Amino acid sequence: MKSSFWRDRSVFVTGATGLVGGWLTKHLLDQGAHVTTLVRDWVPASELVHAGLAERVNIVRGGLASSYLLERALGEYEVEVVFHLAAQTIVGIANRNPLSTFESNIRGTWNLLEACRRSPLVKSIVLASSDKAYGDQATLPYNEAMPLQGRHPYDVSKSCADLIAQSYAHTFGLPVGITRCGNFYGGGDLNWNRVVPGTIRSVLRGEPPIIRSDGQFIRDYFYVEDGAAAYMLLARRLLEDAMIRGAAYNFSNEAQISVLELVEKILAKLDSQLKPEILNQASNEIRHQFLSAERARKELNWKPMFTLDQGLEKTIAWYRKALQ
Repeated sequence: MKSSFWRDRSVFVTGATGLVGGWLTKHLLDQGAHVTTLVRDWVPASELVHAGLAERVNIVRGGLASSYLLERALGEYEVEVVFHLAAQTIVGIANRNPLSTFESNIRGTWNLLEACRRSPLVKSIVLASSDKAYGDQATLPYNEAMPLQGRHPYDVSKSCADLIAQSYAHTFGLPVGITRCGNFYGGGDLNWNRVVPGTIRSVLRGEPPIIRSDGQFIRDYFYVEDGAAAYMLLARRLLEDAMIRGAAYNFSNEAQISVLELVEKILAKLDSQLKPEILNQASNEIRHQFLSAERARKELNWKPMFTLDQGLEKTIAWYRKALQ
C-alpha cells in the first residue's frame, strides 16, 4: 500500500547497483520518491538496470572517494534522505584486497557523512552496517549493547564505519541511524560465490552446488525486501524522532541455519538430487552468527514480512526467470 510519506521526497542512494540497493530503489520509486543514485560502475545485470529502474532515477556517475562530488549531488538534488549502502561486501575479496575494502567501506563512509554534515537539507541518514561489525562474540545472539570488535578485514571495515557514523551522530548531531543485518539474499544478487545465488545457478545448470567452507558455518539469512522495508522504516523514524539519532538496530528473522542446511533446503525446493561439493577452503570468517531483533521490534514496531522459506521461494522464482 502506498504511503504519502515518500511522495516527492528527494532521496539519495549509494550502492544502488547492489543487491539491497536495487530493491530499495524499486520500493522508493513505487512509493513516489524522487531518487538520485550514486553509480561508480555500470552493472547491466543489476536489478537497477535489469528492472528498468535506471531510467526512472537521477544517476550521478562517480564514487565515494570524491567529497566534492558527494556534496555537489546532495546540494544540487536538494536531498533530504540518504541511504548509504555502497560498500565492498565480499569477505574473500576483503581478505585478498584489504586496502580497497578499507578505502571503500571506511573512507567512503566518512566522506559521505562529512558531505551530509555540510548539507543543511539532509534530515535523515541510514547507514548499512552488518552483523559482521560485532566480530566474534562469546555470547549469542548479538544485541546492540555488545562491543564492535571486528578482527578480519571485512569485519573491521564494518566496525569502523559503524563507529564513525555513531561519532557523527553524537558529536555533530547528524541524523544518522545504523542497520545491522545478517546475510542478505534475494533475486538480483550477482555475487555468485555467495551461497544462495551460487547454489540456485548451479542447480539450474544441472551442476553440483559449491560450498566454500565445511558447511557448518551458522548464519542469519535475511530476505532483501525485508531489508529494504527496514531501511525505509528507520529513515522515516529518524525524521520523526531526534532521540534515536546514532542508534543502531539489528534486523533479523532470528533464525540460525548452517550453510549446508540452507543448501539442502534450496535443493529440496528445486526438487534436485544433486549433492553439494564441499571445498572446506573458508578462512578468516566467524563460525557462528545470529542476531536479536528485540530492539527493533520494541522501539520501531518492526517485524519481518517474509519467512526464510517464503524468501527462498521468491528468490528461486527470480533466478528461474532471469537465467532461463
